Amino acid sequence: MLSTIPLVVAGLSSGHKIGLVVVAAAFIVFALVSSFVIPRRSPNFPGRAMPVYVTVCVLFFVAMMAAVLVFGKEAKEAEAGGEPPAKTSTQSSPAPAPAPTTTNGGGGGASAQGDAVAGKQVFTSAGCSGCHTLKDAGATGNVGPNLDQLKPDQPTVAHQVTDGGGGMPPFKGQLSPKQIQDVAAYVFKATHS
Repeated sequence: MLSTIPLVVAGLSSGHKIGLVVVAAAFIVFALVSSFVIPRRSPNFPGRAMPVYVTVCVLFFVAMMAAVLVFGKEAKEAEAGGEPPAKTSTQSSPAPAPAPTTTNGGGGGASAQGDAVAGKQVFTSAGCSGCHTLKDAGATGNVGPNLDQLKPDQPTVAHQVTDGGGGMPPFKGQLSPKQIQDVAAYVFKATHS
């Protein structure tokens, strides 16, 4: 379970990460100061100020939980109304392309565009195996769908890798369009052969 935390955090936008870090840092500084610095200067701490100290502790706890609830959501969830048009435009662009440059005939009635061998390298280096199960890659992740069972076609994989969704972060800025096509070709080939 702890191995999935970096993957979840990677799916957050920079602003959300900064918000979580700021609130967490304030909470940690308060805890350290109130447990090490103040008692050294005032041995009777919190003494008569116990109700104020407990109130501040509760407020920091509530602030941290609120930050997790507010900043821990993916940006796409907040923009649910704008998501379908983006899917339509990105799904329509890869669909016509496979016919001219097919490298794999595979089963399932669709062909894959891209280099499946290079795609296997992208699959392993981009952290896909941490979330997905794919026998060909030796991947046994269980956070995302089991690709061996799902058997997605190449355009679907390319869209999901590009735009993310359903808990998966988008890789549009992290992977080049060629790398995305390669990993889509690899997943298609590995699940349809």
